[in-house]
Amino acid sequence: MNIKDIIEEKLSGIILNVYQLKDINLEVQENKTEFEGDFTIVTFSLVKQLKKNPESIGIELGESLTAQTDLVESFNVVKGFLNIKINNQFFVDNFRSLHDSFSKIERKNSTVMVEYSSPNTNKPLHLGHIRNNLLGFSVAQILKEAGYDVIKTQIINDRGIHICKSMLAWEKFGNGETPEATHIKGDKFVGNYYVEFDKNYKKEISELVERGVAEEQAKKEAPVMKEAQKMLLDWENEDEKVRNLWNEMNSWVYKGFNETYKRLGVDFDQVQYESNTYLLGKDLIQEGLDKGVLYQKEDGSVWCDLTDEGLDQKLLLRSDGTSVYMTQDLGTAVERFKDNDIQKLIYTVGNEQDYHFQVLFKILKKLGYSWADQLFHLSYGMVELPEGKMKSREGTVVDADDLMQEMYETAKSKAQELGKLENLSEEEKEASYETVGLGALKYFMLKVDPKKKMLFNPAESIEFNGNTGPFIQYTYARIQSLLTKASYEHTEVSKIDINEYEKELIMLLANYKTVVEKAAEALSPALVANYVYDLVKSYNSFYQNQDTPIVKLEDENLKQFRLNLSDLTAKTIKKSLELLGIGTVNRM
Repeated sequence: MNIKDIIEEKLSGIILNVYQLKDINLEVQENKTEFEGDFTIVTFSLVKQLKKNPESIGIELGESLTAQTDLVESFNVVKGFLNIKINNQFFVDNFRSLHDSFSKIERKNSTVMVEYSSPNTNKPLHLGHIRNNLLGFSVAQILKEAGYDVIKTQIINDRGIHICKSMLAWEKFGNGETPEATHIKGDKFVGNYYVEFDKNYKKEISELVERGVAEEQAKKEAPVMKEAQKMLLDWENEDEKVRNLWNEMNSWVYKGFNETYKRLGVDFDQVQYESNTYLLGKDLIQEGLDKGVLYQKEDGSVWCDLTDEGLDQKLLLRSDGTSVYMTQDLGTAVERFKDNDIQKLIYTVGNEQDYHFQVLFKILKKLGYSWADQLFHLSYGMVELPEGKMKSREGTVVDADDLMQEMYETAKSKAQELGKLENLSEEEKEASYETVGLGALKYFMLKVDPKKKMLFNPAESIEFNGNTGPFIQYTYARIQSLLTKASYEHTEVSKIDINEYEKELIMLLANYKTVVEKAAEALSPALVANYVYDLVKSYNSFYQNQDTPIVKLEDENLKQFRLNLSDLTAKTIKKSLELLGIGTVNRM
């Protein structure tokens, strides 16, 4: 329990005993004002009930806290704000309990499924996928730390017209080449043919327009598009030749995806494939018609009327009997709850799909699935670069692998410039470059509130000062160096006088579990990222404002306490970064 929670608990007991008032929670703030004291208690909410002025209430509460607990050393009241100074020994005792309980997690006996990534097999992962993967993986890590059981999943979009475009382009222009023969990573190899299809498609449209065909008609009449549509029909009819090509090209892509996931540091407990799920929702259609939740038009198409929910009418089954994405998502959601004992399902998908998920959740609720209230769309803003938006059809996306490599190269260049890794082996140096480079990328992505659109600037992310991953990793490395130099071993310290910097650091360390709970509730890794940045700033203030370096202190008790404080800070930094999927290094 952090100190603020303890103060609130003590206050509630005093208010019950002194005023006989139940369930009163006064606001307690960490004191960053010019007033003396560690915390400020706001008393105004009691004025009406007690019919007393706030100054009198403040004095009464201050006297009771001082008399009834050993928590408060002194207090003062300024305009109804009760400022309390906490007994130094209480901070020391609280710190000791933090050290003892650091690794303990209270289980919630609840399982959450988190879906993220969900790429298409017609192109490699790009910058947008990086934000998606990092966000989904980090949310899963935070939920685990908050005590939930977590299932990480993805559904791969491995079928449809866009997949056939890559397949057709390879068939027409590939001359039998393979990723192995060309030494091109599988997902990039297939993605190149998606771009190739688009080039040829645009060329054919231009030729038709030149012959006098209207542009919209030309898009439909272009021979290469008709061939792709024919290939899709053949796939749906399980044509052996098309299916064999589809299996082979997808296998190239999966191999490439797995390499990217491994380097990015994300993984999955389950993987679903759209080719296995796209027919799932059809059995729900009859159920919805029987319940009167859905209705059928004269042409045979099936719809759900959501106008009473402030939405529109949604097509669920076309007149030719084929399903739409919404139908598939309905079926997939039902299957996930049937096959897994889960209490919540989180979809990590960009905000351009906000409306889709509103509709999905409403239809499931109308169909009578009680768990529909436990579905959540973790909607996030798009990532842009200083140059602007990306377009995959035109081959102008920022490739995920290229970006990770760029971050590694930049970290390597910075480290060589600083010259602090000379004594490490080449293998250790390479590991350091990788950890720092990818840590910079991940931290920059995750420190921004998920809902916000973000501008990613690689050069800014790798800076060793300011709110960046390398700045935080560097502080961790500095602490490891200090602990090694001091030959540190943990020993309890019972009584000690502490300064304001140490108090602030202890309060921040005590807030770790509260921050994790809030981040789990808000599904926001940004709360953890900004917490660990504040912790690092506080530690640096503590470290830099000492009359004598820690290792040179003659007072062994004080030296041990400050080493203990440094050790728990390092552990909290490491754990916080792990929640963001970021590693640490002992030398930078």
